[in-house]
Amino acid sequence: MDISTDPARLDIPRIHTWLSTDAYWALGRPLEKVEQSIRNSLNFGVYSCDGEGEQIAYARVVTDHAVFALLCDVYVAREARGRGVGVRLVETVRDHLAPLGLRRVLLATADAHGVYEKVGFTPLARPERWMALEAS
Repeated sequence: MDISTDPARLDIPRIHTWLSTDAYWALGRPLEKVEQSIRNSLNFGVYSCDGEGEQIAYARVVTDHAVFALLCDVYVAREARGRGVGVRLVETVRDHLAPLGLRRVLLATADAHGVYEKVGFTPLARPERWMALEAS
């Protein structure tokens, strides 16, 4: 597998389909929002090495490149799951961000805690300090 941050390699229609039809956190997300989020984020695409170079996973990071980052929209194609693609992708994100010296990298997940724990993520030490402004 090949992992790249080159936005020109991203298969945006495929990413949109994954997120808008199969990702519980992004169901129904319009193509325009996916495109806008990609333009304004650090993106990671995972590509098969079977000669086709087909995109098999995606993640994006919202960051100021100084103190904070939010890892989001991590998605592995159903046919690529169970082969370590997710762990490898998140390791690559972690390693890419490490030289920035960020104070905190956050993420939210309902069902993939095990993947993120393998890479060093832990529950918030003081969740009572965190708040959110949710869309209504």
